[in-house]
Amino acid sequence: MKKHNFYAGPSILPQEAIDGTIKALQDFAGTGLSLASVSHRSKEFDAVMNDAVALFKELLEIPEGYSVLFLGGGASLQFAMVPFNLMKKKAMYINTGTWSTKAIKEAKMFGDVIEIKGDDFFSIPKGYNVPEDVDYLHITTNNTIYGTEYFEDLDVNVPLVADMSSDIFSRKVDVSKYAIIYGGAQKNLAPSGVTFVIVKNDVLGKVDHQIPTMLNYQTHIAKNSMFNTPPVIPVFTALQTLKWIKANGGVDGMNKRNTEKAETLYAEIERNKLFKATVTKEDQSIMNICFVMNDKFKDLDKDFLEFATQKGMIGIKGHRSVGGFRASVYNALDIESINALVDVMKEFEEAQ
Repeated sequence: MKKHNFYAGPSILPQEAIDGTIKALQDFAGTGLSLASVSHRSKEFDAVMNDAVALFKELLEIPEGYSVLFLGGGASLQFAMVPFNLMKKKAMYINTGTWSTKAIKEAKMFGDVIEIKGDDFFSIPKGYNVPEDVDYLHITTNNTIYGTEYFEDLDVNVPLVADMSSDIFSRKVDVSKYAIIYGGAQKNLAPSGVTFVIVKNDVLGKVDHQIPTMLNYQTHIAKNSMFNTPPVIPVFTALQTLKWIKANGGVDGMNKRNTEKAETLYAEIERNKLFKATVTKEDQSIMNICFVMNDKFKDLDKDFLEFATQKGMIGIKGHRSVGGFRASVYNALDIESINALVDVMKEFEEAQ
Protein backbone atom coordinates (compact mmCIF):
# COMPACT_ATOMS: atom_id res chain seq x y z
CA MET A 1 0.00 0.00 0.00
CA LYS A 2 1.31 3.41 -0.97
CA LYS A 3 2.11 5.75 1.90
CA HIS A 4 1.09 9.40 1.53
CA ASN A 5 3.37 11.73 3.50
CA PHE A 6 1.56 14.66 5.11
CA TYR A 7 4.15 15.35 7.82
CA ALA A 8 4.72 19.03 8.65
CA GLY A 9 8.50 18.74 8.80
CA PRO A 10 10.79 17.03 8.24
CA SER A 11 8.51 16.28 5.36
CA ILE A 12 8.17 14.99 1.84
CA LEU A 13 10.92 15.78 -0.67
CA PRO A 14 11.04 15.11 -4.42
CA GLN A 15 12.02 11.52 -5.12
CA GLU A 16 14.59 12.81 -7.59
CA ALA A 17 16.31 14.75 -4.78
CA ILE A 18 16.32 11.69 -2.53
CA ASP A 19 17.66 9.43 -5.29
CA GLY A 20 20.35 11.94 -6.23
CA THR A 21 21.47 12.18 -2.63
CA ILE A 22 21.59 8.39 -2.25
CA LYS A 23 23.78 8.16 -5.33
CA ALA A 24 26.11 10.88 -4.03
CA LEU A 25 26.37 9.17 -0.67
CA GLN A 26 27.78 6.20 -2.54
CA ASP A 27 29.98 8.10 -4.99
CA PHE A 28 30.03 11.88 -5.01
CA ALA A 29 30.72 13.53 -8.36
CA GLY A 30 32.88 10.64 -9.55
CA THR A 31 35.38 11.13 -6.73
CA GLY A 32 35.03 7.58 -5.48
CA LEU A 33 34.21 9.06 -2.08
CA SER A 34 30.89 9.36 -0.28
CA LEU A 35 29.27 12.77 0.00
CA ALA A 36 29.21 12.08 3.74
CA SER A 37 32.98 11.97 3.92
CA VAL A 38 34.19 14.39 1.26
CA SER A 39 35.87 17.66 2.22
CA HIS A 40 33.68 20.74 2.04
CA ARG A 41 36.80 22.49 0.71
CA SER A 42 36.98 20.21 -2.32
CA LYS A 43 36.34 21.72 -5.73
CA GLU A 44 33.46 19.28 -6.19
CA PHE A 45 31.56 20.50 -3.14
CA ASP A 46 32.51 24.11 -3.81
CA ALA A 47 30.66 23.69 -7.10
CA VAL A 48 27.60 22.36 -5.24
CA MET A 49 27.49 25.41 -2.98
CA ASN A 50 27.94 27.83 -5.86
CA ASP A 51 25.29 26.08 -7.96
CA ALA A 52 22.82 26.06 -5.08
CA VAL A 53 23.27 29.78 -4.49
CA ALA A 54 22.97 30.55 -8.21
CA LEU A 55 19.81 28.49 -8.63
CA PHE A 56 18.29 29.97 -5.49
CA LYS A 57 18.81 33.44 -6.96
CA GLU A 58 17.51 32.41 -10.37
CA LEU A 59 14.30 30.76 -9.16
CA LEU A 60 13.38 33.57 -6.77
CA GLU A 61 14.64 36.30 -9.13
CA ILE A 62 16.75 37.75 -6.33
CA PRO A 63 18.08 41.18 -7.33
CA GLU A 64 21.66 42.38 -7.09
CA GLY A 65 22.85 43.39 -3.66
CA TYR A 66 21.57 40.29 -1.87
CA SER A 67 23.47 37.29 -0.55
CA VAL A 68 22.18 33.73 -0.15
CA LEU A 69 23.56 31.78 2.80
CA PHE A 70 23.31 28.16 3.90
CA LEU A 71 23.82 27.97 7.66
CA GLY A 72 23.19 25.68 10.62
CA GLY A 73 20.99 26.10 13.66
CA GLY A 74 17.58 26.10 12.03
CA ALA A 75 15.15 28.99 11.88
CA SER A 76 15.28 29.01 15.68
CA LEU A 77 18.83 30.39 15.62
CA GLN A 78 17.68 33.07 13.17
CA PHE A 79 15.26 34.27 15.84
CA ALA A 80 18.37 35.59 17.61
CA MET A 81 20.60 36.36 14.61
CA VAL A 82 18.07 38.76 13.08
CA PRO A 83 17.87 41.14 16.08
CA PHE A 84 21.59 40.71 16.78
CA ASN A 85 22.34 42.03 13.29
CA LEU A 86 19.50 44.52 12.79
CA MET A 87 18.09 45.80 16.08
CA LYS A 88 19.39 49.08 17.46
CA LYS A 89 16.51 49.95 19.79
CA LYS A 90 13.19 48.39 18.84
CA ALA A 91 11.41 46.24 16.29
CA MET A 92 7.86 45.27 15.41
CA TYR A 93 6.66 41.68 15.20
CA ILE A 94 3.36 40.36 13.86
CA ASN A 95 2.50 37.39 16.05
CA THR A 96 0.68 34.74 14.02
CA GLY A 97 1.45 31.69 16.12
CA THR A 98 3.95 29.49 17.88
CA TRP A 99 7.01 30.33 15.77
CA SER A 100 6.34 34.06 15.86
CA THR A 101 6.01 33.81 19.63
CA LYS A 102 9.41 32.12 19.86
CA ALA A 103 10.97 34.77 17.61
CA ILE A 104 9.51 37.54 19.79
CA LYS A 105 10.93 35.96 22.93
CA GLU A 106 14.45 36.10 21.46
CA ALA A 107 14.06 39.62 20.09
CA LYS A 108 13.11 41.00 23.49
CA MET A 109 16.66 40.26 24.65
CA PHE A 110 17.97 42.90 22.23
CA GLY A 111 15.54 45.77 22.62
CA ASP A 112 11.91 46.78 22.74
CA VAL A 113 9.39 44.79 20.74
CA ILE A 114 6.06 46.08 19.51
CA GLU A 115 3.86 43.01 19.18
CA ILE A 116 0.74 42.87 17.02
CA LYS A 117 -1.49 39.92 17.81
CA GLY A 118 -5.08 39.03 16.92
CA ASP A 119 -7.74 37.52 19.17
CA ASP A 120 -6.55 34.07 18.11
CA PHE A 121 -4.16 32.51 15.61
CA PHE A 122 -6.83 31.39 13.13
CA SER A 123 -6.56 34.63 11.14
CA ILE A 124 -3.77 37.08 10.32
CA PRO A 125 -3.84 40.47 12.10
CA LYS A 126 -4.76 43.38 9.83
CA GLY A 127 -5.31 47.11 10.11
CA TYR A 128 -2.23 48.02 12.12
CA ASN A 129 0.24 50.83 11.54
CA VAL A 130 4.00 50.34 11.31
CA PRO A 131 5.93 53.06 13.14
CA GLU A 132 8.65 54.61 11.00
CA ASP A 133 11.18 54.46 13.83
CA VAL A 134 11.28 50.68 14.27
CA ASP A 135 14.45 48.99 13.06
CA TYR A 136 12.49 46.34 11.18
CA LEU A 137 9.14 44.55 10.88
CA HIS A 138 9.14 40.76 11.29
CA ILE A 139 6.48 38.39 9.94
CA THR A 140 6.11 34.63 9.67
CA THR A 141 4.60 34.09 6.24
CA ASN A 142 3.11 30.64 6.86
CA ASN A 143 1.88 29.25 10.15
CA THR A 144 2.43 25.50 10.14
CA ILE A 145 0.55 24.83 13.37
CA TYR A 146 -2.61 26.90 12.93
CA GLY A 147 -2.69 26.98 9.12
CA THR A 148 -2.64 30.65 8.12
CA GLU A 149 -0.55 32.19 5.34
CA TYR A 150 0.36 35.53 3.80
CA PHE A 151 -0.21 35.55 0.04
CA GLU A 152 1.16 38.99 -0.79
CA ASP A 153 4.38 40.79 0.07
CA LEU A 154 3.81 43.66 2.48
CA ASP A 155 4.58 47.24 1.47
CA VAL A 156 6.24 48.95 4.43
CA ASN A 157 8.70 51.80 4.87
CA VAL A 158 10.98 49.91 7.25
CA PRO A 159 13.17 46.84 6.64
CA LEU A 160 10.96 43.77 6.32
CA VAL A 161 12.10 40.42 7.71
CA ALA A 162 10.28 37.16 7.02
CA ASP A 163 10.47 33.61 8.29
CA MET A 164 9.54 31.60 5.18
CA SER A 165 10.47 28.18 6.52
CA SER A 166 7.33 26.47 5.30
CA ASP A 167 6.30 28.30 2.13
CA ILE A 168 9.54 29.23 0.36
CA PHE A 169 9.32 28.46 -3.39
CA SER A 170 5.56 27.95 -3.16
CA ARG A 171 4.66 31.35 -4.63
CA LYS A 172 6.26 34.34 -6.29
CA VAL A 173 8.06 36.60 -3.83
CA ASP A 174 9.26 40.14 -4.54
CA VAL A 175 12.55 39.76 -2.71
CA SER A 176 13.33 43.45 -3.19
CA LYS A 177 10.70 44.23 -0.54
CA TYR A 178 12.61 42.29 2.12
CA ALA A 179 15.74 42.95 4.14
CA ILE A 180 16.04 39.31 5.24
CA ILE A 181 14.20 36.12 4.35
CA TYR A 182 15.14 33.00 6.27
CA GLY A 183 13.90 29.52 7.01
CA GLY A 184 14.60 26.00 8.05
CA ALA A 185 14.91 23.89 4.91
CA GLN A 186 13.18 20.76 6.21
CA LYS A 187 9.82 21.46 4.61
CA ASN A 188 10.09 22.60 0.99
CA LEU A 189 13.79 22.30 0.30
CA ALA A 190 15.99 19.75 2.06
CA PRO A 191 16.38 17.47 5.07
CA SER A 192 16.77 19.09 8.47
CA GLY A 193 20.21 20.48 9.21
CA VAL A 194 20.51 23.46 6.88
CA THR A 195 18.98 26.91 7.10
CA PHE A 196 18.68 29.32 4.18
CA VAL A 197 19.08 33.08 4.58
CA ILE A 198 18.55 35.72 1.92
CA VAL A 199 19.97 39.00 3.17
CA LYS A 200 20.22 42.46 1.66
CA ASN A 201 23.84 43.37 2.12
CA ASP A 202 23.38 47.05 2.82
CA VAL A 203 21.18 46.51 5.91
CA LEU A 204 24.13 44.99 7.76
CA GLY A 205 26.89 46.60 9.81
CA LYS A 206 24.71 49.35 11.26
CA VAL A 207 24.25 48.27 14.87
CA ASP A 208 26.43 49.70 17.63
CA HIS A 209 26.94 46.52 19.62
CA GLN A 210 29.44 43.76 18.90
CA ILE A 211 28.16 40.59 17.26
CA PRO A 212 29.75 37.20 17.97
CA THR A 213 31.61 35.97 14.90
CA MET A 214 29.36 33.02 14.15
CA LEU A 215 26.20 35.10 14.59
CA ASN A 216 27.30 37.85 12.23
CA TYR A 217 25.84 37.55 8.72
CA GLN A 218 28.83 39.39 7.30
CA THR A 219 31.09 36.56 8.51
CA HIS A 220 29.22 34.04 6.37
CA ILE A 221 28.81 36.33 3.37
CA ALA A 222 32.58 36.87 3.26
CA LYS A 223 33.23 33.11 3.31
CA ASN A 224 30.45 31.97 0.97
CA SER A 225 28.72 30.05 3.79
CA MET A 226 31.94 28.17 4.54
CA PHE A 227 33.38 30.04 7.51
CA ASN A 228 32.93 26.75 9.32
CA THR A 229 31.97 23.33 7.97
CA PRO A 230 28.51 23.63 6.37
CA PRO A 231 25.86 20.89 6.53
CA VAL A 232 27.15 19.20 3.39
CA ILE A 233 24.47 16.57 2.80
CA PRO A 234 21.42 18.85 3.27
CA VAL A 235 23.00 21.50 1.02
CA PHE A 236 23.50 18.88 -1.69
CA THR A 237 19.88 17.72 -1.35
CA ALA A 238 18.72 21.33 -1.50
CA LEU A 239 20.49 21.69 -4.84
CA GLN A 240 18.71 18.59 -6.15
CA THR A 241 15.38 20.02 -5.00
CA LEU A 242 16.10 23.35 -6.67
CA LYS A 243 16.84 21.51 -9.91
CA TRP A 244 13.54 19.65 -9.56
CA ILE A 245 11.66 22.91 -9.02
CA LYS A 246 13.22 24.42 -12.13
CA ALA A 247 12.41 21.32 -14.19
CA ASN A 248 8.78 21.44 -13.04
CA GLY A 249 7.90 24.98 -14.00
CA GLY A 250 9.83 26.95 -11.41
CA VAL A 251 8.02 28.88 -8.70
CA ASP A 252 5.02 29.49 -10.96
CA GLY A 253 4.76 25.75 -11.53
CA MET A 254 4.90 25.09 -7.81
CA ASN A 255 2.21 27.67 -7.12
CA LYS A 256 -0.08 26.16 -9.73
CA ARG A 257 0.23 22.63 -8.34
CA ASN A 258 -0.09 23.84 -4.74
CA THR A 259 -3.21 25.87 -5.50
CA GLU A 260 -4.83 22.86 -7.16
CA LYS A 261 -4.03 20.64 -4.18
CA ALA A 262 -5.30 23.14 -1.64
CA GLU A 263 -8.51 23.91 -3.52
CA THR A 264 -9.25 20.19 -3.85
CA LEU A 265 -8.82 19.46 -0.15
CA TYR A 266 -10.55 22.60 1.14
CA ALA A 267 -13.51 21.82 -1.13
CA GLU A 268 -13.87 18.39 0.42
CA ILE A 269 -13.56 19.79 3.96
CA GLU A 270 -16.37 22.20 3.15
CA ARG A 271 -18.53 19.55 1.50
CA ASN A 272 -18.05 16.76 4.01
CA LYS A 273 -20.54 16.86 6.90
CA LEU A 274 -17.93 15.50 9.32
CA PHE A 275 -15.28 18.20 8.99
CA LYS A 276 -14.75 21.94 9.13
CA ALA A 277 -11.79 24.23 8.46
CA THR A 278 -10.37 26.16 11.39
CA VAL A 279 -8.96 29.22 9.60
CA THR A 280 -10.63 32.35 8.21
CA LYS A 281 -11.08 31.59 4.52
CA GLU A 282 -8.99 34.45 3.15
CA ASP A 283 -6.02 33.39 5.30
CA GLN A 284 -6.16 29.63 4.71
CA SER A 285 -2.70 28.23 4.05
CA ILE A 286 -2.02 26.24 0.90
CA MET A 287 0.91 24.57 2.66
CA ASN A 288 -0.60 23.36 5.94
CA ILE A 289 -4.31 22.64 5.73
CA CYS A 290 -5.81 22.38 9.22
CA PHE A 291 -9.27 21.03 9.96
CA VAL A 292 -11.28 19.47 12.77
CA MET A 293 -14.41 17.41 13.22
CA ASN A 294 -17.67 19.33 13.22
CA ASP A 295 -19.03 19.77 16.72
CA LYS A 296 -21.61 17.01 16.25
CA PHE A 297 -18.88 14.49 15.40
CA LYS A 298 -16.08 15.44 17.82
CA ASP A 299 -16.04 11.97 19.35
CA LEU A 300 -14.87 10.56 15.97
CA ASP A 301 -11.45 12.23 16.08
CA LYS A 302 -9.53 9.15 17.10
CA ASP A 303 -11.54 6.86 14.83
CA PHE A 304 -10.83 8.97 11.75
CA LEU A 305 -7.14 9.22 12.53
CA GLU A 306 -6.87 5.44 12.89
CA PHE A 307 -8.91 4.87 9.72
CA ALA A 308 -6.85 7.31 7.67
CA THR A 309 -3.57 5.88 8.94
CA GLN A 310 -4.67 2.38 7.99
CA LYS A 311 -5.34 3.71 4.49
CA GLY A 312 -1.77 5.04 4.18
CA MET A 313 -2.34 8.67 5.23
CA ILE A 314 0.77 9.41 7.30
CA GLY A 315 1.28 12.48 9.49
CA ILE A 316 -2.19 14.03 9.39
CA LYS A 317 -2.61 14.36 13.15
CA GLY A 318 -2.88 18.02 14.10
CA HIS A 319 -0.23 19.64 16.23
CA ARG A 320 -0.59 18.72 19.90
CA SER A 321 -1.33 22.35 20.82
CA VAL A 322 -4.43 22.61 18.60
CA GLY A 323 -5.58 19.03 17.94
CA GLY A 324 -7.66 17.99 14.96
CA PHE A 325 -5.94 17.23 11.68
CA ARG A 326 -3.30 18.81 9.48
CA ALA A 327 -2.39 17.92 5.93
CA SER A 328 0.94 19.47 5.00
CA VAL A 329 0.93 19.70 1.23
CA TYR A 330 4.37 21.02 0.38
CA ASN A 331 5.73 21.36 -3.15
CA ALA A 332 6.82 17.74 -3.54
CA LEU A 333 3.44 16.25 -2.60
CA ASP A 334 1.56 15.04 -5.66
CA ILE A 335 -2.13 15.69 -6.31
CA GLU A 336 -2.47 11.90 -6.15
CA SER A 337 -1.97 12.08 -2.39
CA ILE A 338 -4.62 14.77 -2.02
CA ASN A 339 -7.09 12.73 -4.04
CA ALA A 340 -6.31 9.70 -1.86
CA LEU A 341 -6.99 11.70 1.30
CA VAL A 342 -10.24 13.04 -0.14
CA ASP A 343 -11.33 9.48 -0.95
CA VAL A 344 -10.56 8.43 2.62
CA MET A 345 -12.61 11.32 4.00
CA LYS A 346 -15.56 10.38 1.78
CA GLU A 347 -15.30 6.72 2.72
CA PHE A 348 -15.23 7.55 6.43
CA GLU A 349 -18.23 9.83 6.01
CA GLU A 350 -20.24 7.10 4.29
CA ALA A 351 -19.48 4.70 7.12
CA GLN A 352 -21.05 6.94 9.77
